[in-house]
Amino acid sequence: MKRALLWLLMPFITLLLSGCGYNEIQRLDEQVKAAWSQTLNQYERRAELVPKLVSSVNAYMVNERTVLTEVTEARAQVGKVQVTVNDLSNPAVMQQFEQAQAQLSSALSRLIAVSENYPQLKSDGLFRDLMTQLEGTENRIAAERGRYVRAVQDYNVYIRQFPALLTAKLFGYGVKENYGVDRQAEIMRNPEVKFDVPGAAAPAGN
Repeated sequence: MKRALLWLLMPFITLLLSGCGYNEIQRLDEQVKAAWSQTLNQYERRAELVPKLVSSVNAYMVNERTVLTEVTEARAQVGKVQVTVNDLSNPAVMQQFEQAQAQLSSALSRLIAVSENYPQLKSDGLFRDLMTQLEGTENRIAAERGRYVRAVQDYNVYIRQFPALLTAKLFGYGVKENYGVDRQAEIMRNPEVKFDVPGAAAPAGN
């Protein structure tokens, strides 16, 4: 009897939840999680490139062991900070994640800057291929991070509106921290991976 009554009331319950914004809150919340998952995928792709990059430059940068060590250690630190979409509400974990990623970006920037001093390295096919992959990955990180920021903004704006704010409070949905917005320029800064290839023809007119 109770089950039959529940089935009869289901359309009315669905209509009620939809009208008060519950369904939209669910959609926007999932959108935030999906955007963060895509961002994580690109960060992980970058981390996977680092050992290959270090290996490719190892034979050339015999006098730059400090730089290589910094990159290796930064990559190791990134591997220690495991985050999922469920950690978006954990400020301590997210802060550790951002710090580790910023440290890796900084170390990669120094490595790439030092590579300018090694013409043979810059002409190495494997190194150039890895640089191309890294540049593409950094661009995708920036793009996905931008989508995540916008998704959080859309969610936060919606749950502050009436009547959604009442529904959000009733079901325990709070404003999400848009992690890194105050340090967005630092976190999303792409290491400069473009460089002049030795022997390349100069642009016309020079």
